[in-house]
Amino acid sequence: MATAGPTLRDTTSAAVNTPSAPPAGAVDASRIRAITLDLDDTLWPIAPVMARVEQRVDTWLRAHCPEVATAWPIEAMRALRETINHEHPEYAHDYTMQRKLTLRRAFAPFGLDEAWVEAAYAIYQHERNCVDCYADAEPALARLAGRLPLVSLSNGNADLKRIGLDRHFRFSISAREVGVAKPDPQIFLHACERLGLAPDQVLHVGDDPALDVAGARAVGMAAAWINRAGLAWHDDDAPALHFRDLDALAGWIEANTPPPAGG
Repeated sequence: MATAGPTLRDTTSAAVNTPSAPPAGAVDASRIRAITLDLDDTLWPIAPVMARVEQRVDTWLRAHCPEVATAWPIEAMRALRETINHEHPEYAHDYTMQRKLTLRRAFAPFGLDEAWVEAAYAIYQHERNCVDCYADAEPALARLAGRLPLVSLSNGNADLKRIGLDRHFRFSISAREVGVAKPDPQIFLHACERLGLAPDQVLHVGDDPALDVAGARAVGMAAAWINRAGLAWHDDDAPALHFRDLDALAGWIEANTPPPAGG
C-alpha cells in the first residue's frame, strides 16, 4: 500500500566549512522567481531506498517465481541491469524502461509474460516511493513553497504524490518525460519554459556537483549546492550558494527574497 505521507527520519546533517547564509551579492536574489529542486539525495537518501527495493523484489520473486529468484539473486539482477543499460543507451534517461527491460530479460527463459513484468515492477514502484526524508526536508519545503513556486526536477522516477510531498510543488519534471537527463541543458530549459521564466530567474537546488550545479549553471540558471556530507568543492569555481541542508537554504531565501504579495 502507498504511504499516507513522508516518513521523516531524524537525520543530523554534517557540518560544512561554508557559511549557511552566503552574502546576497553572490547571487542576484532579486531575480529569482522560482526554484527547481532535485529529489534523490536532496530530500531523502537514495541508497537505503534502493537496497530495500532490491530486497523486496527478491522476496517477491522467491514467493511467486522462485526459479527466477534462483537464477537472478540480488547481485546478479543488479549486474543484469547494468548490462541492459550498456545495451540500450537510448534509455539512459528512463529508469522505468531500464527496470522493465531487465525484468523481461530475467523472465523470458521461464516463459513469463508481460503481466509478470508489470507485477514485479509494481513491487519496485511501491518500495521506490517509501522514502525516509531528511528531517529538515518537509519543513523547509513548506517554507520555500510559501515564498516561491517549486518544481521538482529529477533524473529518477520517484512519485511525489505517492510519497506525500506533491502539495509543495507546482509541477514535477522527470528525465523520462523530457527525453534527456541532467546535466543535459534541455531538461533545465524545459523547466524554465514551463515556468514561463528566463533561466536567470530560476534557482536550481541539488546535491550533485555535475548533474545539478554544473548543469544548471551551463544554461544561465543560478545553482545552490546542498552539501550534507561536508565535502570540499572539486575546483576553484565553487557555486556562490552552498548550504548544509534545506533549512539553511530556506533561511537564505526568506532573508533575500520578498514575501509573496499579501503574505
